[in-house]
Amino acid sequence: MKMSTVETWLGPFTVLVDEDGAVLASGWTGDASVLVPLIHRRLRGAGDPVWRRDLGGVTRAVLDYHEGDLRATQACDVRQHSDGQFLATAWKALREVEPGSPISYAQLADRTGSPTASRAAAQACARNAAALFVPCHRIVRTDGSLGGFRWSIQTKQRLLAHESGAAATRT
Repeated sequence: MKMSTVETWLGPFTVLVDEDGAVLASGWTGDASVLVPLIHRRLRGAGDPVWRRDLGGVTRAVLDYHEGDLRATQACDVRQHSDGQFLATAWKALREVEPGSPISYAQLADRTGSPTASRAAAQACARNAAALFVPCHRIVRTDGSLGGFRWSIQTKQRLLAHESGAAATRT
């Protein structure tokens, strides 16, 4: 497993990838030890992640997203594992939510084929290890309020503003 941290206007962003370059975990932290426990035990390699200055296309996608290319991360492979089918389906559906067009947990549940599973949809967001690459920040409550986000409500708010083209998202 390899890791890299880059500076963004939201602070440090760290990514952990497997040997094939698929994203295993990521988020707005400079501490990879926060991310390792988010990776399913079946996907963790032996030993600590090896630091790299640059992870090629993954690093470029993170920087490009923060610079305004809101679809840059969609081309990156992501590898997450769940012991149940719902999470895998929800994570796939999350990757299809368009930037600037947040949906509700109920709408996410509907997109999984389980329209009454809005609580499970919220759990899929909470258990998502690959923030930004699996954009759980694009999911809001039915009333439009933000709900939770592992990397802070302020970060979620700023990401949504960035994606909607709102001014002053970097202040």
